[in-house]
Amino acid sequence: MAEVWIQSISFSVSLPWRPKTSIRSPPTCIIKSIASSSSSCCCVSFNQTVGGHVSLSSKKNNNDVITSTSKKIKEKRVFFLDVNPLCYNGTSPSLRSFYYWISLFFSQVSHTDPVIAVFDGEGGNQYRRELLPSYKAHRRKYLRESPSSPRYSRGSLHHAIANFLQKCNIPVVEIEGHEADDVVATLAEQALQSGLKVVIGSPDKDFKQLISEDVQIVMPMPELGRWSFYTLKHYIDQYTCDPSSDLSLRCILGDEVDGVPGIQHVAPGFGRKTAVKLLKKHGSLENLLSASKVRTVGKEYVQEALTKHGDYLRKNYEVLRLKKDVDVHLKDEWLNKRDTFNDVVALSDFAKLLGQPQKLKDKKHLVSLKSDSNLLQTKSSVHG
Repeated sequence: MAEVWIQSISFSVSLPWRPKTSIRSPPTCIIKSIASSSSSCCCVSFNQTVGGHVSLSSKKNNNDVITSTSKKIKEKRVFFLDVNPLCYNGTSPSLRSFYYWISLFFSQVSHTDPVIAVFDGEGGNQYRRELLPSYKAHRRKYLRESPSSPRYSRGSLHHAIANFLQKCNIPVVEIEGHEADDVVATLAEQALQSGLKVVIGSPDKDFKQLISEDVQIVMPMPELGRWSFYTLKHYIDQYTCDPSSDLSLRCILGDEVDGVPGIQHVAPGFGRKTAVKLLKKHGSLENLLSASKVRTVGKEYVQEALTKHGDYLRKNYEVLRLKKDVDVHLKDEWLNKRDTFNDVVALSDFAKLLGQPQKLKDKKHLVSLKSDSNLLQTKSSVHG
C-alpha cells in the first residue's frame, strides 16, 4: 500500500510501485555523485532546482541583487514534454504510468514554467520506415488503440490524456506525418532562437543529440522514483565526447531499441571504444567516411567496414537524425507562465478514469488505483 498526499499542487510521493522501463539510465557514477555532494550539477537534486531556478543569496549590495535577477530573466525556461513514452510500463501500455509520471513532473520538475506537450502524429514514422523497414517495427501503437476494457472507444485514451493536459494549461501539439521527436527538435530550435533555455522531458535517448549549454533533458528514472536532469556535463562524463558527435556515434553503434542495426553486425569488433576514438579525431561521421577514402584511418577491419559500408552508415544517419524543419511554429501564448490552479482537480478526474473514485467531500478525496496485484492509493487535500 502506498500513499500520495496532494496539497494544493505540491506532492510528497513515496510509492513502492515503479513503472518498468528498458530505457538506459545515467551511469552509476553519476547517480553516486548525487548522494556524495548536495551541490553537484550532475543528475540534479530536485530540492535544489525544481520549480524554478536556484535562488542566489546576496548580502553585499544592490548590484548583486540586480545581477541575480537579470540572470533569472535571461535563463527563462520552456519545457517540452514527450508524451508517448510516458504511457508505457516497460513494454506494456499503461495509463497508470502516465498518471504516475505526470504527477511527479508537476511536483518535482516544473511548477509554473511553460510546458508544451507533444504527441506522435499519425503516420509519423513512415518516412523512417521507408528508409529502414526495421525502424521501430516491434513497437506497439497504443494511444489510438482500444484497450482491453470495453468501456473505452478507439482513440478515447488519446483524447483523455490530451484533455487532461489542456485542463492543466499545457498546450498539446500533434503534427500528422511527424514523430514527436522531430516536432520537439523543431520547436526547441525556435525557442533557442528566441533566447530561451530548453528542457526536454523524455526518456528517449534520441534527444541527446540536441544537448548543449542551453538544452537539457529531464528523464523519468523508475529505479529512483523521480525525474532527473541530464545535462551537457552528464553527457561528457558518460561518453567522453561532445554531444555534437552523438548522432555520428549512434549511427556507427546502432540503436537496438529503435530497430537500427549498428556496423558491428557486419564488422564484429567495431565497438564503442573504436568509434569514440575515431570521432574524437575526425569530428563527424561524414568526415570519417571521407578520410577513409583517401587514407587508412584505423585497423584493417575498421578501414574495410568504413569503405564498404559507408552508404549503410549514411542511411542510419538519416534515420536517427532529428529533423528541425517540421511545419510548426512556437506561439507566444505557449510561453506564458503556466497557471496551475486546475492541476489537483485535473489529476483527480484523471484518476477516476483509472480506478475506483470516491466523491470529493470536505475538500478531500480518496482515489484508489488497482493495477494487477499492486494497489496505488492517492489521498488528496485541497486548500481553497
